[in-house]
Amino acid sequence: MPSSTDPSAAGVAGHPGTAGAPGFPARRMRRLRRTPALRRLVAETRLSVDDLVAPLFVREAIDDPVAIGSLPGHHQHTLRSLVAEAQRLASLGVPALVLFGVPERKDPTGSGAWDPGGVVQRALGELRSALGDQMVLVTDLCLDEYTDHGHCGVLAADGTVDNDATLALYQRVALAQASAGADLVAPSGMMDGQVAAIRAALDGAGRQSVGIMAYAAKYASALYGPFREAVDVSIASGGDRRGYQQDPSNRREALAEVALDVAEGADLVMVKPALSYLDVIADVARAVDVPVAAYHVSGEYAMVKAAAERGWIDGPAVALEQLTAVKRAGADLILTYFAAEVAEVLGG
Repeated sequence: MPSSTDPSAAGVAGHPGTAGAPGFPARRMRRLRRTPALRRLVAETRLSVDDLVAPLFVREAIDDPVAIGSLPGHHQHTLRSLVAEAQRLASLGVPALVLFGVPERKDPTGSGAWDPGGVVQRALGELRSALGDQMVLVTDLCLDEYTDHGHCGVLAADGTVDNDATLALYQRVALAQASAGADLVAPSGMMDGQVAAIRAALDGAGRQSVGIMAYAAKYASALYGPFREAVDVSIASGGDRRGYQQDPSNRREALAEVALDVAEGADLVMVKPALSYLDVIADVARAVDVPVAAYHVSGEYAMVKAAAERGWIDGPAVALEQLTAVKRAGADLILTYFAAEVAEVLGG
C-alpha cells in the first residue's frame, strides 16, 4: 500500500482528475509509463525507418573514400563505395538518399552541376543500375559545390547573386539530373521563383514524373560548417549567404516562402535546419497539404557526436530523442546523418 507521503497516492487537493480531488476518480499518470510495452502502446509519436533520408557525398577523382573529420562515420565516396553504402542503407530499410557532389574542378558558373558526365550524373546512373527502384534518389540542386566562389548562383558585376541568371542554370541542372535518373530534385539555393522555373523545364522536356522537394524555408544558420567541409565549399572573400537564405529571427516569413513554393509546384517542402526551427516545422505542417521534410543538419549531428565522444551524453539516445522531436513537431520525413545508425536501432 502506498505510503501517505507518496505524491502519486495523495494527489493534489482540488486538482481535477487526481487522487484526492473531490468528485473525480483517482488517476495516476504513471500507470501507462510503467513498462516498455505500455509506453510503446500509448506513444503519441512514432519514429520509423520509413521517415529517414540519408545524405551521401560522392567525390570525383579519388580512389578510396575520404573520411569527413567533422562528420564522424561519413565519407566523401567513390562511385564504388557510394553504391556499397546505398546498398547497406537499403538493406536497413532506409527508403531514400539525397546526393551531393564534390567535383574535381570548379568555375564561376558551376558548369559541372549540369554536365552529363558530371559526378552526380554518373553516380545516379550507377545507383539506378544497382538499386533499381529500391530507393528514392534525391539530388541536391544547387551550384555552390561547383562554383569557385562558393555561392549558390552566378554572380552579377557587383558581386551579388544574380537571381534570374541563376534560375536558367538551375533549369539545366534539373534536366541533367532528371535524365540521369533522379526521382526528386531538391533546389536548395533559395532563389526567388526557383520551383516554377524548374517545374517548367522538367515539364517542357517531358519529365513530368520527376518531383521537386523544395528547400522552402532554409535559414542562414551557423550549423552548416561540417557540411561545407564535406563538399569542399568556402565562400569567397569571407562572404555569407544572408542575402538569399532566410533570417533566423523570422518565423512568419517561412510560411510565405513555403506558400510560394507550393503554388509554384513543389511536391514536398523542407525546413532547414530542424532542431532550432521546430516552431517553423509545426507552422508549416499545419499550413500545407504536401509532405513536410526537415533537415537535421551537419552541425546538429556533429554536436551530438562530439559530446558523446567525451562521455557527456548517451549519443544514440540523444539522436533518437532529437529525431523524435522533429517528427513530433510535424515533419513527415527527416534528412539526417544519423539515418543508418537510427535504422539499425529501429530494426530496419
